[in-house]
Amino acid sequence: MIKIATYNVNGINGRLPVLLRWLNETSPDIVCLQELKAPQEKFPLNDIINAGYHSIWHGQKSWNGVAILTKESPAQEIRRELPGDPEDEASRYLEAIVNGITIGCLYLPNGNPAPGPKFDYKLKWFDRLISHASELISSGNPVILTGDFNVIPSEIDVYKPERWTKDALFRPETRGAFKSLMSQGWTDAIRALYPDEVIYTFWDYFRNNYERNAGLRIDHFLLSPSISDKLIEAEVDRNVRGWEKSSDHAPVWIKINE
Repeated sequence: MIKIATYNVNGINGRLPVLLRWLNETSPDIVCLQELKAPQEKFPLNDIINAGYHSIWHGQKSWNGVAILTKESPAQEIRRELPGDPEDEASRYLEAIVNGITIGCLYLPNGNPAPGPKFDYKLKWFDRLISHASELISSGNPVILTGDFNVIPSEIDVYKPERWTKDALFRPETRGAFKSLMSQGWTDAIRALYPDEVIYTFWDYFRNNYERNAGLRIDHFLLSPSISDKLIEAEVDRNVRGWEKSSDHAPVWIKINE
């Protein structure tokens, strides 16, 4: 059995004590991190090694940044950019093979304000993801796409959805793109096990949103058909969001049979 987690850390160095505490308490086998907010040379490699993990990462000064941590053996990196736009320098995608599984760790653009250039970039990035995901799923290999998708798939995934109709995370174009991606045959791990439950992965720092459970579900695990039937658990470590100086996201994890 393998435990795989995703966690938007919202600044790996500023949140390092939280990350290390969570790794120590929960001990996932594979971890995908997003929003490192650190250049390549500022990744806290020694701290991660001391926590018992190998790591590959793609940093970027001030913004973005993704990493894959592994307990047993180092991940075999495949690519560190999403195909389709050689001029896009944002560090938002990292793909590797771990334990025979292809893992795509992604941080999809937020897209606000919408409409506008940032929303256009989000949709173009989404189109590139859909195209690449199609190739991944057509391979027949076990593939997991995970990370911060910045997509609220449906009304059950957001507190008071009527307030989000014009937001880039919930606009029809965004949900339509997610639906197109899912139509390739991906399984949403959380919804596969909890089809009707209110489950959030993000709570804004403002207005006591965490305490009121006024959240969003935007961190997802998508499983290809050759691995979806091995899914046995999927959970959100909601309590981590309540720790001091924590990210506004909570870790999400799944367990799959080997």
